Amino acid sequence: MTAIDPETARKLFAQSCDFVLAAAEPAHFPKSRLPEIAFIGRSNVGKSSLINALTGRKIARASNTPGRTQQIVFFNLFDRLMLVDLPGYGHADAPREQKDRWNGLVQTYLRKREALKCVCLLMDGRHEAKANDLEMMKFLDRAAMPYRIVLTKIDQIRSSERETRIRHAQALAAQHPAAQSEVMTTSAENGTGIPELRTYLAGV
Repeated sequence: MTAIDPETARKLFAQSCDFVLAAAEPAHFPKSRLPEIAFIGRSNVGKSSLINALTGRKIARASNTPGRTQQIVFFNLFDRLMLVDLPGYGHADAPREQKDRWNGLVQTYLRKREALKCVCLLMDGRHEAKANDLEMMKFLDRAAMPYRIVLTKIDQIRSSERETRIRHAQALAAQHPAAQSEVMTTSAENGTGIPELRTYLAGV
C-alpha cells in the first residue's frame, strides 16, 4: 500500500475511466500490467452503483437479469488502475449450470490473475453476512487473496444500528486470515464513505 491523500485520490477517480472488455472466459482476460482491484458481492448488493459512485459516471450497468451479469468486466482508470466488476453471486433465479459456469470463471480469475492486488467484498449493510458471503470469504482465505469488507447501502440503516453492523463485520473479518481488519461503510446514494474508499483504492 502507498499512502495517498484524499485530494490526490479524488483527482484520480475524476479522470477518464473506460470500458475495456467483458470476459466470458479466462482466455478473454486483457493482457494488462495495471494493478487490478476487483469488486464482488451478492447480486443486488449495489456493486454497479458503488463503482459508478467511485468514478462519478455510469460505467457499470446494474441488472436483475442473471444472463447479463455472467461476464467479468474490466474498466481502465486513467492507465493507473483496472477496476474489475465480477459477477454477483447468490442469484436465486439463475440455473445451476449457469451458476457453476460463473463460479468457475470467478474462481479462475481470483486464483490466477497476477495483476489482482485486492478484492473489495461488498456486503449489504442492512443485513448480517449470508452463507454465500461466508463461502466467498473462505475461498479468498484459501487463495491467500487480500480482501476488504465494504458495507453498502449504509444510508438505509438507522444510526442506532450502524455500529452494531460495523462491529459484526469487524468481528467477522478478524476470523479470516486474508481479510483486512478495517471495514468500510458506503452509500452510493448519498456518497457516504466514497472519498475514503477512493483513497484506499488509489494506494493499492
